[in-house]
Amino acid sequence: MPEPLIIDCDPGQDDAVALLVALASPEAFDLLGVCTVGGNVPLDLTTTNALKVLELAGRADVPVYAGCQTPLMRPLVTAEYVMGNDGLAGAALPPPTTRPSGTHAVQFLVDALRRATAPVTIATLGPLTNLALALVMAPEIRARIGRLVVMGGTMHRGNIVPQAEYNIYVDPHAARIVLNAGLEPVIIGLDVTHQVVNSVARIATIERIGTRAAVAVARMFMPHAKVQEGLPPDSKPRGLMHDPCVIAWLLQPGLFGGRHVHVGVETDSEVTLGATVVDWWGVTKRLANATVLNQVDVEGFFALVADRLARLP
Repeated sequence: MPEPLIIDCDPGQDDAVALLVALASPEAFDLLGVCTVGGNVPLDLTTTNALKVLELAGRADVPVYAGCQTPLMRPLVTAEYVMGNDGLAGAALPPPTTRPSGTHAVQFLVDALRRATAPVTIATLGPLTNLALALVMAPEIRARIGRLVVMGGTMHRGNIVPQAEYNIYVDPHAARIVLNAGLEPVIIGLDVTHQVVNSVARIATIERIGTRAAVAVARMFMPHAKVQEGLPPDSKPRGLMHDPCVIAWLLQPGLFGGRHVHVGVETDSEVTLGATVVDWWGVTKRLANATVLNQVDVEGFFALVADRLARLP
Protein backbone atom coordinates (compact mmCIF):
# COMPACT_ATOMS: atom_id res chain seq x y z
CA MET A 1 0.00 0.00 0.00
CA PRO A 2 1.27 3.51 -0.71
CA GLU A 3 2.71 5.26 2.33
CA PRO A 4 0.68 8.26 3.59
CA LEU A 5 2.99 11.24 3.10
CA ILE A 6 2.97 14.96 3.90
CA ILE A 7 5.67 17.17 2.39
CA ASP A 8 6.51 20.43 4.18
CA CYS A 9 8.64 22.61 1.93
CA ASP A 10 9.79 26.04 0.77
CA PRO A 11 10.09 25.75 -3.05
CA GLY A 12 12.92 26.54 -4.15
CA GLN A 13 14.48 24.75 -7.07
CA ASP A 14 15.56 21.65 -5.19
CA ASP A 15 12.21 21.42 -3.38
CA ALA A 16 10.60 21.39 -6.83
CA VAL A 17 12.66 18.35 -7.86
CA ALA A 18 11.80 16.58 -4.59
CA LEU A 19 8.09 17.20 -5.18
CA LEU A 20 8.35 15.92 -8.75
CA VAL A 21 10.13 12.72 -7.67
CA ALA A 22 7.48 12.09 -5.01
CA LEU A 23 4.63 12.82 -7.41
CA ALA A 24 6.15 10.39 -9.91
CA SER A 25 6.00 7.60 -7.31
CA PRO A 26 2.28 6.95 -6.67
CA GLU A 27 2.97 3.29 -5.94
CA ALA A 28 5.10 4.41 -2.99
CA PHE A 29 3.31 7.50 -1.67
CA ASP A 30 -0.23 8.65 -0.99
CA LEU A 31 0.51 12.37 -0.91
CA LEU A 32 -2.01 13.81 1.55
CA GLY A 33 -0.94 17.40 1.11
CA VAL A 34 1.89 19.86 0.58
CA CYS A 35 2.60 22.43 3.28
CA THR A 36 4.58 25.56 2.54
CA VAL A 37 6.69 27.78 4.78
CA GLY A 38 8.68 30.96 4.38
CA GLY A 39 12.24 29.98 3.54
CA ASN A 40 14.11 30.07 0.24
CA VAL A 41 11.71 32.83 -0.79
CA PRO A 42 8.81 34.43 1.11
CA LEU A 43 5.67 32.40 1.80
CA ASP A 44 3.57 33.80 -1.03
CA LEU A 45 6.17 32.63 -3.52
CA THR A 46 6.82 29.23 -1.93
CA THR A 47 3.08 28.59 -2.02
CA THR A 48 2.73 29.73 -5.63
CA ASN A 49 5.71 27.60 -6.58
CA ALA A 50 4.24 24.50 -4.94
CA LEU A 51 1.06 24.99 -6.97
CA LYS A 52 3.10 25.44 -10.17
CA VAL A 53 5.06 22.24 -9.59
CA LEU A 54 1.93 20.22 -8.85
CA GLU A 55 0.37 21.43 -12.09
CA LEU A 56 3.58 20.67 -13.99
CA ALA A 57 3.32 17.08 -12.75
CA GLY A 58 -0.37 16.85 -13.62
CA ARG A 59 -1.30 16.58 -9.94
CA ALA A 60 -3.27 19.72 -9.22
CA ASP A 61 -5.57 17.51 -7.13
CA VAL A 62 -3.03 17.49 -4.29
CA PRO A 63 -3.96 20.25 -1.82
CA VAL A 64 -1.48 22.94 -0.83
CA TYR A 65 -1.57 24.51 2.64
CA ALA A 66 0.24 27.80 3.23
CA GLY A 67 1.93 27.91 6.61
CA CYS A 68 4.18 30.18 8.63
CA GLN A 69 5.59 33.33 7.04
CA THR A 70 8.42 33.77 9.52
CA PRO A 71 10.48 31.67 11.94
CA LEU A 72 9.39 31.34 15.57
CA MET A 73 11.74 33.93 17.08
CA ARG A 74 13.82 35.49 14.29
CA PRO A 75 13.37 37.44 11.06
CA LEU A 76 13.19 35.33 7.91
CA VAL A 77 16.44 34.88 5.97
CA THR A 78 15.74 34.05 2.32
CA ALA A 79 17.97 32.63 -0.42
CA GLU A 80 17.13 34.39 -3.67
CA TYR A 81 20.86 34.59 -4.39
CA VAL A 82 20.71 30.83 -5.04
CA MET A 83 17.13 30.25 -6.20
CA GLY A 84 16.45 33.43 -8.15
CA ASN A 85 13.93 36.11 -7.28
CA ASP A 86 10.93 33.82 -7.73
CA GLY A 87 12.59 30.72 -6.26
CA LEU A 88 12.36 28.72 -9.50
CA ALA A 89 14.77 30.64 -11.70
CA GLY A 90 14.95 29.14 -15.17
CA ALA A 91 11.91 26.88 -14.91
CA ALA A 92 9.66 29.26 -16.85
CA LEU A 93 6.50 27.73 -15.41
CA PRO A 94 3.15 29.44 -16.08
CA PRO A 95 1.15 30.95 -13.23
CA PRO A 96 -0.91 28.33 -11.41
CA THR A 97 -4.59 27.99 -12.17
CA THR A 98 -5.33 26.57 -8.72
CA ARG A 99 -5.25 28.15 -5.28
CA PRO A 100 -4.04 26.98 -1.89
CA SER A 101 -6.47 25.67 0.69
CA GLY A 102 -7.88 28.15 3.16
CA THR A 103 -6.62 25.97 6.03
CA HIS A 104 -3.31 26.97 7.61
CA ALA A 105 -0.56 24.37 7.22
CA VAL A 106 -0.12 23.98 10.99
CA GLN A 107 -3.82 23.28 11.44
CA PHE A 108 -3.73 20.84 8.53
CA LEU A 109 -0.86 18.93 10.12
CA VAL A 110 -2.74 18.69 13.41
CA ASP A 111 -6.03 17.66 11.78
CA ALA A 112 -4.48 15.19 9.33
CA LEU A 113 -2.46 13.45 12.02
CA ARG A 114 -5.33 13.34 14.51
CA ARG A 115 -7.59 11.59 12.02
CA ALA A 116 -4.92 9.30 10.56
CA THR A 117 -5.70 5.60 10.84
CA ALA A 118 -2.16 4.60 9.83
CA PRO A 119 1.22 6.19 10.58
CA VAL A 120 1.93 9.21 8.38
CA THR A 121 5.38 9.94 7.01
CA ILE A 122 6.47 13.57 7.07
CA ALA A 123 9.21 14.90 4.81
CA THR A 124 10.50 18.35 5.73
CA LEU A 125 12.46 20.21 3.06
CA GLY A 126 12.64 23.69 4.59
CA PRO A 127 12.66 25.40 7.98
CA LEU A 128 10.83 23.32 10.58
CA THR A 129 8.48 26.07 11.75
CA ASN A 130 5.19 24.45 10.71
CA LEU A 131 5.93 21.07 12.27
CA ALA A 132 7.30 22.59 15.48
CA LEU A 133 4.14 24.64 16.00
CA ALA A 134 1.93 21.64 15.27
CA LEU A 135 3.80 19.61 17.90
CA VAL A 136 3.42 22.43 20.44
CA MET A 137 -0.28 22.85 19.67
CA ALA A 138 -1.11 19.15 19.76
CA PRO A 139 1.67 17.01 21.33
CA GLU A 140 -0.46 13.89 20.92
CA ILE A 141 0.07 13.92 17.15
CA ARG A 142 3.57 12.52 17.72
CA ALA A 143 2.01 9.08 18.06
CA ARG A 144 0.62 9.30 14.51
CA ILE A 145 3.90 10.23 12.84
CA GLY A 146 5.52 7.17 11.33
CA ARG A 147 8.75 8.30 9.69
CA LEU A 148 10.12 11.82 9.82
CA VAL A 149 12.83 12.69 7.31
CA VAL A 150 14.50 16.10 7.61
CA MET A 151 16.68 17.87 5.10
CA GLY A 152 18.89 19.93 7.36
CA GLY A 153 22.04 20.25 9.38
CA THR A 154 25.71 19.54 8.94
CA MET A 155 28.46 17.91 10.95
CA HIS A 156 31.19 20.06 9.47
CA ARG A 157 30.81 23.11 7.24
CA GLY A 158 27.74 25.29 6.83
CA ASN A 159 26.34 26.78 3.64
CA ILE A 160 24.70 29.97 4.96
CA VAL A 161 27.06 30.75 7.84
CA PRO A 162 30.28 28.87 8.71
CA GLN A 163 28.69 26.62 11.31
CA ALA A 164 25.16 25.94 10.08
CA GLU A 165 23.06 24.61 7.23
CA TYR A 166 20.38 26.93 5.85
CA ASN A 167 17.15 25.19 6.94
CA ILE A 168 18.27 24.81 10.55
CA TYR A 169 19.83 28.27 10.70
CA VAL A 170 16.64 29.97 9.50
CA ASP A 171 14.62 28.57 12.43
CA PRO A 172 16.90 26.88 14.97
CA HIS A 173 14.27 27.12 17.71
CA ALA A 174 11.81 25.11 15.62
CA ALA A 175 14.51 22.56 14.83
CA ARG A 176 15.24 22.15 18.53
CA ILE A 177 11.56 21.54 19.30
CA VAL A 178 11.33 18.86 16.60
CA LEU A 179 14.54 17.14 17.64
CA ASN A 180 13.41 17.06 21.27
CA ALA A 181 9.97 15.64 20.44
CA GLY A 182 11.01 11.99 20.58
CA LEU A 183 10.40 11.34 16.88
CA GLU A 184 13.92 10.09 16.07
CA PRO A 185 14.05 11.59 12.58
CA VAL A 186 16.34 10.63 9.75
CA ILE A 187 18.46 13.72 9.10
CA ILE A 188 19.95 14.31 5.67
CA GLY A 189 22.30 17.26 5.78
CA LEU A 190 25.16 18.77 3.86
CA ASP A 191 27.39 15.78 4.63
CA VAL A 192 25.27 13.92 2.07
CA THR A 193 23.95 16.63 -0.20
CA HIS A 194 27.38 18.12 -0.90
CA GLN A 195 28.27 14.77 -2.47
CA VAL A 196 25.44 14.85 -5.05
CA VAL A 197 27.06 17.56 -7.13
CA ASN A 198 25.36 18.46 -10.39
CA SER A 199 27.44 18.36 -13.54
CA VAL A 200 26.72 19.50 -17.07
CA ALA A 201 26.65 15.84 -18.16
CA ARG A 202 24.19 14.82 -15.44
CA ILE A 203 21.84 17.72 -16.15
CA ALA A 204 22.09 17.09 -19.89
CA THR A 205 21.00 13.50 -19.25
CA ILE A 206 17.92 14.82 -17.45
CA GLU A 207 17.20 17.30 -20.24
CA ARG A 208 17.31 14.54 -22.86
CA ILE A 209 14.44 12.77 -21.12
CA GLY A 210 12.32 15.37 -22.85
CA THR A 211 9.32 15.48 -20.52
CA ARG A 212 8.06 18.90 -19.42
CA ALA A 213 9.14 18.14 -15.89
CA ALA A 214 12.64 17.03 -16.91
CA VAL A 215 13.16 20.05 -19.17
CA ALA A 216 12.06 22.39 -16.37
CA VAL A 217 14.51 20.74 -13.98
CA ALA A 218 17.31 21.05 -16.52
CA ARG A 219 16.56 24.73 -17.06
CA MET A 220 16.79 25.37 -13.33
CA PHE A 221 20.00 23.45 -12.72
CA MET A 222 22.10 23.74 -15.88
CA PRO A 223 23.29 27.28 -15.04
CA HIS A 224 24.47 26.04 -11.62
CA ALA A 225 26.19 23.05 -13.22
CA LYS A 226 28.07 25.25 -15.68
CA VAL A 227 29.27 27.51 -12.88
CA GLN A 228 30.25 24.48 -10.81
CA GLU A 229 32.45 23.06 -13.55
CA GLY A 230 34.43 26.29 -13.71
CA LEU A 231 35.28 26.29 -10.01
CA PRO A 232 38.35 24.89 -8.27
CA PRO A 233 37.82 21.38 -6.78
CA ASP A 234 37.74 22.61 -3.18
CA SER A 235 35.10 25.31 -3.79
CA LYS A 236 31.71 25.35 -2.12
CA PRO A 237 29.28 23.33 -4.30
CA ARG A 238 26.63 25.37 -6.12
CA GLY A 239 22.97 24.77 -6.87
CA LEU A 240 22.70 21.29 -5.38
CA MET A 241 19.70 18.95 -5.25
CA HIS A 242 19.57 18.89 -1.46
CA ASP A 243 15.87 18.15 -0.98
CA PRO A 244 15.44 15.27 -3.45
CA CYS A 245 17.74 13.26 -1.18
CA VAL A 246 14.86 13.06 1.32
CA ILE A 247 12.50 11.48 -1.20
CA ALA A 248 15.29 9.30 -2.55
CA TRP A 249 15.92 7.91 0.94
CA LEU A 250 12.23 7.13 1.37
CA LEU A 251 12.22 5.31 -1.98
CA GLN A 252 15.61 3.61 -1.80
CA PRO A 253 17.18 3.83 1.66
CA GLY A 254 19.90 1.44 0.56
CA LEU A 255 21.46 4.31 -1.41
CA PHE A 256 22.43 5.96 1.88
CA GLY A 257 24.35 5.17 5.05
CA GLY A 258 24.63 6.80 8.45
CA ARG A 259 24.52 6.33 12.21
CA HIS A 260 22.03 6.57 15.08
CA VAL A 261 23.36 9.40 17.26
CA HIS A 262 22.47 12.32 19.50
CA VAL A 263 21.93 15.66 17.76
CA GLY A 264 21.52 19.03 19.46
CA VAL A 265 20.79 22.45 17.96
CA GLU A 266 22.45 25.64 19.15
CA THR A 267 19.88 28.38 19.81
CA ASP A 268 21.69 30.77 22.19
CA SER A 269 25.03 31.80 20.71
CA GLU A 270 25.08 34.25 17.82
CA VAL A 271 28.48 32.84 16.89
CA THR A 272 27.24 29.27 16.44
CA LEU A 273 23.49 29.83 16.02
CA GLY A 274 21.82 26.99 14.13
CA ALA A 275 24.74 24.59 14.46
CA THR A 276 23.74 20.94 14.63
CA VAL A 277 25.96 19.29 17.24
CA VAL A 278 26.25 15.65 16.17
CA ASP A 279 27.74 13.30 18.77
CA TRP A 280 29.08 10.88 16.15
CA TRP A 281 31.32 8.96 18.58
CA GLY A 282 28.93 8.98 21.55
CA VAL A 283 31.32 10.94 23.74
CA THR A 284 28.55 12.71 25.68
CA LYS A 285 26.72 9.45 26.49
CA ARG A 286 23.43 11.16 25.62
CA LEU A 287 20.69 8.98 24.20
CA ALA A 288 20.54 8.90 20.43
CA ASN A 289 17.64 10.94 19.09
CA ALA A 290 18.16 10.81 15.31
CA THR A 291 19.77 8.92 12.47
CA VAL A 292 22.27 11.16 10.69
CA LEU A 293 23.24 10.16 7.16
CA ASN A 294 26.71 10.79 5.78
CA GLN A 295 27.01 8.39 2.81
CA VAL A 296 25.26 8.28 -0.55
CA ASP A 297 25.54 6.34 -3.80
CA VAL A 298 25.80 9.38 -6.05
CA GLU A 299 25.22 7.62 -9.36
CA GLY A 300 22.33 5.67 -7.89
CA PHE A 301 20.77 8.92 -6.66
CA PHE A 302 20.93 10.61 -10.06
CA ALA A 303 19.65 7.46 -11.78
CA LEU A 304 16.64 7.43 -9.47
CA VAL A 305 15.88 11.11 -10.10
CA ALA A 306 16.11 10.63 -13.86
CA ASP A 307 13.93 7.52 -13.73
CA ARG A 308 11.16 9.34 -11.86
CA LEU A 309 11.28 12.48 -14.00
CA ALA A 310 10.80 10.25 -17.05
CA ARG A 311 7.47 9.08 -15.62
CA LEU A 312 5.96 12.57 -15.58
CA PRO A 313 4.30 14.51 -18.41
